[in-house]
Amino acid sequence: MAEVKELIKGLADKYGRERKNLIPILQGIHLEHNFLSKEAMLEVATELDIASAEVYGVASFYSFLDTEVDGKYKIRVCKSITCDMKGKGELIKTMEDMLKIKVGETTEGKRFSLLETNCIGLCDKGPAMLINEEYYTELTPAKVRKILGEYIRNKY
Repeated sequence: MAEVKELIKGLADKYGRERKNLIPILQGIHLEHNFLSKEAMLEVATELDIASAEVYGVASFYSFLDTEVDGKYKIRVCKSITCDMKGKGELIKTMEDMLKIKVGETTEGKRFSLLETNCIGLCDKGPAMLINEEYYTELTPAKVRKILGEYIRNKY
C-alpha cells in the first residue's frame, strides 16, 4: 500500500490536487497497476479531499478505467453501430472460440479479458479493437485469428 500512496502523491504533485485532475490521476494509477483497486481509489479521495463515492463513480463510468483485476491482455472490441454493421459479431465469435470465453469474461490464469466498449474513434477503419494500447483495424475473422495467435504464442 505504501507504493500506491507514493504513486498517488507523485501524481497529485504532478497534476494538482483539484477535482479537475481526478481523471489524469486515475489514468496514471491504471497505467502503472493495470486497474484501480479500492485502496487506491480511497487514497485518491483522501489526497484530493473529495468523496470516495465520487472517485468510484468516475472510475466506474469510464470503460478504460478498470476497477477489477482483468487479464494481462485486455481485448476491447468496438461495439459502435458502424463496427457492428461491418461484421463485429463474427469477430466476437472468432475471439470467443479461440479464447474459450465469452464477452465480459477473463481466461483462466488471467491472460486475456474480452470486453466490448463504446466507440474507440476508428469508425472509418472498423471493425476495430484494442489489445491493451495496441489498435487493430479493418478486422476480419482471419486477421483476428492471426493477431490473437501471435499473442497466444509470443506474448506470454
